[in-house]
Amino acid sequence: MAVANRSSYQLCRGKAPFLSLLLLCRLLISVQIVASKSICPHLQPIKCHPSSALTATIGTAATKAALLPRGGGASKISSATSATPAASNPLAEILSSFVRTVLSARSHLAAAAVARFVSMFVMYPVDTIKTRMQMKQADAFRASGLFNGVAGSLVGQVPYGVLTFGSYEIYKQSLLNRFTNIKPAFIYALAAIMGDVTGSGWLCPSEVMKQQIQAGIYPSMGEAIKGIWRKSGVAGFYQGFTGGLARDVPFRVAQLTTFEVTKNIYLRAKQSKDDSALSLSSLEAAICGAAAGSFSAAITNPLDRIKTLMMTDTTNAYGGSVVTCAAKILRDDGLTGLFAGVVPRVAYIAPSVCIFFVTYEFVQQKMKETN
Repeated sequence: MAVANRSSYQLCRGKAPFLSLLLLCRLLISVQIVASKSICPHLQPIKCHPSSALTATIGTAATKAALLPRGGGASKISSATSATPAASNPLAEILSSFVRTVLSARSHLAAAAVARFVSMFVMYPVDTIKTRMQMKQADAFRASGLFNGVAGSLVGQVPYGVLTFGSYEIYKQSLLNRFTNIKPAFIYALAAIMGDVTGSGWLCPSEVMKQQIQAGIYPSMGEAIKGIWRKSGVAGFYQGFTGGLARDVPFRVAQLTTFEVTKNIYLRAKQSKDDSALSLSSLEAAICGAAAGSFSAAITNPLDRIKTLMMTDTTNAYGGSVVTCAAKILRDDGLTGLFAGVVPRVAYIAPSVCIFFVTYEFVQQKMKETN
């Protein structure tokens, strides 16, 4: 009997991390579903300034997800793209559509690239501190090395914005043409997720190098490239790729839903003072995007920590998969371990959106003056 009881205890103990993780995921999903059902259906869709829609598409994650469903400048680009005769080769047609989309929005993309560069560079130390905290390093706030890996991160992130924007437009137009009976809002959300997945193929190698440099595994980008290649070849640059997707897809869903809730609450308060208020200004949209991004960053922090540990795991201590990594975190640190680094992660989002917005508008204005 004692042996049987001991075996049962060990079995339950072994399953506890997985049950805790499932419970956490269920809780996060339930919050999003209840929020969207209780608030979003009661108000009319909101129109946004066209430039803010493009800003959202290319900019920081929070602003990007916030305005994708609104169309604006992005929908105009799609209309122009669909009017072009189809190529006989499907691959050539896709590439041609992508190039036309990017060229049609080149002024917005250029301004967004500069804004993305500035916002990421300014806030990069906060991201480094977050990585150190998630790896449980003793002195996470030390001043030395706060900008280590920033060059590689920028090389990955700026083209990533262009790639996700172009692929988002292609996916959106294709899905709208194929599934005419589905609500456009759902199509926009699905296209945004698919665009993120496409862009991850480019982004993952720079993320792996950035995080390993932030963690102190390599001193520079050159050393990181040589070390990762020598140890694992091409596969080494995609270490933790599944962890990145496991974070980004739920983050996008949470962000889109939370933005709808935030936007409608804001508009409801605005309409209480002015019945004719039916739209958000670009600044108001950015504020709602910052709020939605901060909340989404907080609830997806467990997945962000899993992604960080997978990308910096050079000894296979975390098993190489999302499930084994999550289980080890729960065994070693409990549920609180999943939220390591949540403060700098949340603190990173809102200032990034504000910096991005101000820089984007400034560059756009300068470009108009030059032209």
